[in-house]
Amino acid sequence: MSAGPVCVRQATADDGSAIARFNIDLAAETEGIRLDPATVARGVQSVFDKPERGLYFLAELDGTAAGCLLVTTEWSDWRNADFWWIQSVFVDRPHRRKGVFRALLQTLREVASARADVCGLRLYVHASNERAHAVYRECGFRETGYHILETPGGRTGA
Repeated sequence: MSAGPVCVRQATADDGSAIARFNIDLAAETEGIRLDPATVARGVQSVFDKPERGLYFLAELDGTAAGCLLVTTEWSDWRNADFWWIQSVFVDRPHRRKGVFRALLQTLREVASARADVCGLRLYVHASNERAHAVYRECGFRETGYHILETPGGRTGA
């Protein structure tokens, strides 16, 4: 039995438990990190409570949550617009290689291109995740020449 088309939509708070589960699975699979489910659930809910924090998109196959991504913004004074950062990208294992990520990305590109306040899409990927690097390159992403550096500040976690 083949799956129907991938349906992508803006996620709602009702999708929070699926998104939280995806985030927990993402951290375990890509970085070997075990996240606290209660903390992740609160973090996901926080995006719905304060929409300025981000925007989730959810992909479904046959009515089942299949994948998601989070968009956050970074203001560019050089461009007088926001970059949309793609984060927390995850496709559930049973739904991989069925066009779920590409459908998420296509929807995101369509939404972003219809807005005058978005100047581009960016993402970061774990340095050792070669499979993701290959997929992102196939989708038109390229390295920018920048490296991401960080230092803990305030309350820190995983």
